[in-house]
Formats: sequence, C-alpha cells, structure tokens
Amino acid sequence: MRTYKLTVFEKTGKQLLDETFTAENDEEARGKGQAMLEEKEMIQLTHRLASPAGKLLLFHS
Repeated sequence: MRTYKLTVFEKTGKQLLDETFTAENDEEARGKGQAMLEEKEMIQLTHRLASPAGKLLLFHS
C-alpha cells in the first residue's frame, strides 16, 4: 500500500483539509480522493491529491 495526501484550500489560502490515506495504486487513490471530495462537498474548492512520488493525481484551482 502507498500513502497519498489530499489537501483542500479556500480562495484566501486557508487550508480546510489535510488528509492522508493508503491505496494500492494511483488509479485507486484517484477514485478514493474524488469520493472524499464529493462526500465532504469540497469538489469545487481548490484541491490537490499527490502520490508518494509527488505526482498530482487530482488538481483543481
């Protein structure tokens, strides 16, 4: 399992969410990250999901 990091920000730059979770691969992590954003109703806010290697899997500004 690999550890991924999801962060969400307000337009002012204030951090609203900083969560880590594990997934088998980037595809599974992308799905989990998307689901977390939808569940928390943060999908339209600025967010990013980064892999352990620093690759951006989800990004919205």
